[in-house]
Amino acid sequence: QVQLVESGGGLVQAGGSLRLSCAASGRTFSSYHMGWFRQAPGKERECVAAISRSGRNTYYAESVKGRFTISRDNAKNTVYLQMNSLKPEGTAVYYCAARPSLLSLDRFEYDYWGQGTQVTVSS
Repeated sequence: QVQLVESGGGLVQAGGSLRLSCAASGRTFSSYHMGWFRQAPGKERECVAAISRSGRNTYYAESVKGRFTISRDNAKNTVYLQMNSLKPEGTAVYYCAARPSLLSLDRFEYDYWGQGTQVTVSS
């Protein structure tokens, strides 16, 4: 089992940047594919980025491509989400999640979740 704790959320103006971190504890972090998801009020949770165990393979939702960067440091048991050029529609609770098998974009296929961190983008 792995425990996940997100940090780095906050209030930012449109066009600004934030860097989210997700610290993992428990079993070997490098055994897990990692994803960043977000859920806005009244909307379904969606995957914005995912990264393979080694970090060699990444995925981005079209809505964030070119603005967000996912990365991981297996030595520090941490995955990051650098968010640039933030837009008001990016206001949501952001979650990191882990799964041990195939890299996935489907929230139902992730086994472990953090508690989330709020990101609010003002216009």
